[in-house]
Amino acid sequence: MCLIALAYQVHLCFPLIVLANRDEFLERPARPAHFWQDKPGILAGRDERAGGTWLGLTTYGRFAALTNHRDLRQPAAQGPSRGQLVVHALEGALEPTDERPMDGYNLIHGPVTALKYRTNILGTEEFLPPGIHGLSNALLNTPWPKVERLKHAFAGLVQSPDPQPERLFDLLLDRSFAPVDRLPDTGLDVTRERELSPAFIAMPGYGTRCSTLVMVDKDGGTLFEERTYQPPGIVAERLKLPR
Repeated sequence: MCLIALAYQVHLCFPLIVLANRDEFLERPARPAHFWQDKPGILAGRDERAGGTWLGLTTYGRFAALTNHRDLRQPAAQGPSRGQLVVHALEGALEPTDERPMDGYNLIHGPVTALKYRTNILGTEEFLPPGIHGLSNALLNTPWPKVERLKHAFAGLVQSPDPQPERLFDLLLDRSFAPVDRLPDTGLDVTRERELSPAFIAMPGYGTRCSTLVMVDKDGGTLFEERTYQPPGIVAERLKLPR
């Protein structure tokens, strides 16, 4: 994923609401969300090149989502795919520390009632505090323009007693470019940085591939919906998670 907003232990009826966009090269093969036959209980899309995923949920009450940390001034690490971290987190098999070379990442993971935030940029892992959180390709809650726009609009919608999925999905379709003077500095030229600044990215060969909404209610009832844009399609599942 490249953009995530979470309302964690904020809403009285939905202790976890997640909105996320996955941005990726269009030629990279991936399967839409589905239940994995080789790993029972995991509901997630799948990267067909490296076998991992970017966001998923399990029938036994675990959630995980990952974003890459973008700093092109750092040399690339010749390590395993970061998508495998999401799989290990969903299985509850994530190592407490991982010293293998790996490109920068942010990982939100754990039981839906006890999520943690991990990043190898700082070498830290801590429980996610209750609140509205935003995450893109920097550290958690770094105030990039698209993160701040999404958090602000998201916070307004989750104040509703009954947040509407359509209105939530609409937030992920925002194609507004950030002002040049507010662009982050990640080692890209200004033109490329601006092209990557909307919530929904549409570039030749690269862009937002899918959007995902997860809503977990206080009784464990869960809506998982993924909308794929290339190729188009919708996967919607309703689960009952253990409490």
